[in-house]
Amino acid sequence: MSDNKSKNKIMGVLPVLMYHNVLSNDTELKSFSIHERKLETQFQYLIKHNYVTLHFSELDKLKKIPQKSVIITFDDITINQLEYAAPLLEKYNLKATFFIPFYYIGKSDEWNGMDNPEPIMSLEQIKSLSSNIELGYHSYKHRHFSNLSKIEIENDFEESIRVIDQENLKVFPVIAYPFGNFPRKEPHKSVFFEIMQSFGIKYGLRIGNRINKFPFSSSFEINRIDIKGTENSFQFKWKLKFGKLF
Repeated sequence: MSDNKSKNKIMGVLPVLMYHNVLSNDTELKSFSIHERKLETQFQYLIKHNYVTLHFSELDKLKKIPQKSVIITFDDITINQLEYAAPLLEKYNLKATFFIPFYYIGKSDEWNGMDNPEPIMSLEQIKSLSSNIELGYHSYKHRHFSNLSKIEIENDFEESIRVIDQENLKVFPVIAYPFGNFPRKEPHKSVFFEIMQSFGIKYGLRIGNRINKFPFSSSFEINRIDIKGTENSFQFKWKLKFGKLF
């Protein structure tokens, strides 16, 4: 058997689900939000169909993953995630990664420019999260990385690490790029990846809406699947299995 055939045989598929705000009022649903009841239904589906949730920190120790593996992620650490998502994760014993925009801790998601911005968790609330929630980077100021200079990108990582060290936060070196944005053209792409490597970042997440193969072909271009609260159960199941909608 050739090396390529052997490699393909042991590779697994790994969908990475992306969530944002979790709300309890249908009339308040915005883009990038999902109702708590629908979120619970999706979690119940994962349990019923024997999906195994993973943390990114576990991937370092695995050469292959369980057949039905999935990673659950939440961006922005908004308080509504603490109120609705965290209890559901604990209820169903599911693992997830919450990504922190460090400058905005204790503030609100002002980058969205909404009339009613969502409040973001305080340090105390972040530290109260249970161990089934792993923390990751969501940059310092939630800006488009492709619009920043090399020095600005380096400063962004430095400021994030300063908060982590100063506040004694346990954060795994995985980053969800704000807006799914990162430099995609050379030489800027290689420079960006080199900067992340210099700061010890192990994984970088874009959007892409595709299912990943594991081991990853590129650790800094991991695809996430955008789960929207406006979509029905069939669309969720399709995305979980295939990524992009037909």
